[in-house]
Amino acid sequence: MTMPTPAIAPLIVQSDGTLLLDERLPRAEEALALLREVAELRKRPGSLHTYAMTPVTMWNAAASGWTPERVLAGLRAAARYGVPAALEREVQRVMGRYGQLRLVRLGDELRLTAQDPAHLREIAAMKEIRGWLRDEAGDGWIGVCPEARGWLKRELAARGWPVVDEAGYRSGEALRMDLCETSGSGRPIRLRDYQAEAVEAFAGSTAGDGGSGVVVLPCGAGKTWVGMAAMARLRCETLILTPNGISVTQWIRELLRNTTLTEADIGAYTGDTKQVRPVTVATYQVLTHRQAGKADNPHWQLFVDRNWGLIVYDEVHLLPAPVFRLTADLQATRRLGLTATLVREDGLASDVFALVGPKRYDAPWKSLEQQGWIAEAACREVRVPLGGESAERYAAAPARARHRIAGENPAKTEVVRRLLARHDGEPTLVIGQYLSQLRDVSEGLGIPLVTGEMPQQDRQRLFDRFNSGEVGVLALSKVANFAVDLPDAAVAIQISGSFGSRQEEAQRLGRILRPKRDGAGATFYSLVSEETDEVEFARKRQRFLLEQGYEYEVSRWPAGAAEGGAKG
Repeated sequence: MTMPTPAIAPLIVQSDGTLLLDERLPRAEEALALLREVAELRKRPGSLHTYAMTPVTMWNAAASGWTPERVLAGLRAAARYGVPAALEREVQRVMGRYGQLRLVRLGDELRLTAQDPAHLREIAAMKEIRGWLRDEAGDGWIGVCPEARGWLKRELAARGWPVVDEAGYRSGEALRMDLCETSGSGRPIRLRDYQAEAVEAFAGSTAGDGGSGVVVLPCGAGKTWVGMAAMARLRCETLILTPNGISVTQWIRELLRNTTLTEADIGAYTGDTKQVRPVTVATYQVLTHRQAGKADNPHWQLFVDRNWGLIVYDEVHLLPAPVFRLTADLQATRRLGLTATLVREDGLASDVFALVGPKRYDAPWKSLEQQGWIAEAACREVRVPLGGESAERYAAAPARARHRIAGENPAKTEVVRRLLARHDGEPTLVIGQYLSQLRDVSEGLGIPLVTGEMPQQDRQRLFDRFNSGEVGVLALSKVANFAVDLPDAAVAIQISGSFGSRQEEAQRLGRILRPKRDGAGATFYSLVSEETDEVEFARKRQRFLLEQGYEYEVSRWPAGAAEGGAKG
């Protein structure tokens, strides 16, 4: 009797936390589900995924209830050659540190507690931290200056010590607010299951460390609804921070349509308007803008002038570094981060973890797609030859300048023209990095162009015309990287981007993921200049979406232009 050949395990585990997943092998999907929880995708040449376990990915897993033993059991089950002893020790050490240190409040006193008093002695010896600690100490605890609550967490996280913050939150000024029974369109309001789960994960454990953290949902999955439901749950004055003025307008519109708040309750705080009301929606830019010759930013007073009970950080992955300073001083206020991806290209993921909070809820994109909550999307990378004068300039240019030359490849305009003809009648967005390129495409193809330089009213007017069907195609600059409300957009053509930004790739695909009225899918094209550094940057940009289960079908122009090809 012939025994069946055992299946080859799909995962190669290295001692430094690098994980190599072969997607072609059986049980790869099972291993991928584990890696999404405990690691991040670094690169993906062909069918081989390279993941890395980092302190932040392991802390987020621990915050979600994973234990070191459960993680290691999952790795062992999927590992072809076993799990190196060095990595086993590192997982035990890093994940084991989560929960070892806790911030608690006893009356008016803030204390840092530790399961092992030796850890407190080690921390108290750190020169940068010593000044934030009080002389008062006891068995397993040491006093902390209340104003240092955020700074202490940030510094300790940077040194490999996550702190579970159980010191509680102020209630803030009370604000009567509920979700309406029906929406502005007359439909009954009922949170989707995953939205309700996200709110519960954030606000449910108010007796412990609940009330701060990040909810991760795909673009188009209704992160705004999670924010509004959290506000209705907590019923307190709320400060909402957003990436731009368009987002401010959208938040205010949704609050007025779907909650019991009135216009008198809601204020906009932007470069043009300075309204501070029980619910205030502000931009990150106005909070980071400094007037020439002034050391202090007058807009920072917005954080302290009212007794906010909740701060909502919309698109928290875009949170500017200066706002972390403000957030560090506001740890007694509940904080909700909303984002499609925890990826940050600036290395500040640990600051988000320490100052906004750990990941509280994460819904895989493909899971919501399968349930019909976001549109099914096909991703296609189209390689476009770089020829003539552009090729000569590229060959002679220094490395830093080559990316723009490749991005502005003039041949891409003709590809856009052909793709628009192929998708005639489908609402389409043409998205790019460089204004000069976008203006050439806009003028050459007769496409209205929306840029950040346009007055907000003019931008909104074009968005409204697109949403009504009056305009079928829009060209967008980097405003497409932020939340713009274009629910019917079904096709996106990306003609250039910002180097290897995974954030940007996720946001741009997100512009077309709203479910379509007819149930149709969406198509995302990325035009990449062949045999240039754009090819490698495209691979880097796609990492997050590949991790979420999307495939990039690669083809070359003009032969078989975007019609089939290899999968990347």
